[in-house]
Amino acid sequence: MNPVPALIACLFAAPAFAADTPLPLTYQLFETAVAHTDLDSCPGDLAQDGVFCRATLRHDELHIFAFSRDGENPLVGFASYSFDDLAAHLK
Repeated sequence: MNPVPALIACLFAAPAFAADTPLPLTYQLFETAVAHTDLDSCPGDLAQDGVFCRATLRHDELHIFAFSRDGENPLVGFASYSFDDLAAHLK
């Protein structure tokens, strides 16, 4: 069984977190497997030195993936924001 789809499914269902150690998903795999858009900067707790972020849309939520700029660009954080919450911040 390929663990990557299961990992991505778990991440979509998970609350925001920032890992102390890199998770086993690299940007190269993410870029190939997940439709996304590049972000100029990372939001909230994901914003840190040496990290870049990508966004996906799914189930009325914006999902942000944070990747390290080091090595093979491992996933180091994830957060989800509902569209309703985003709308409140844009008013």
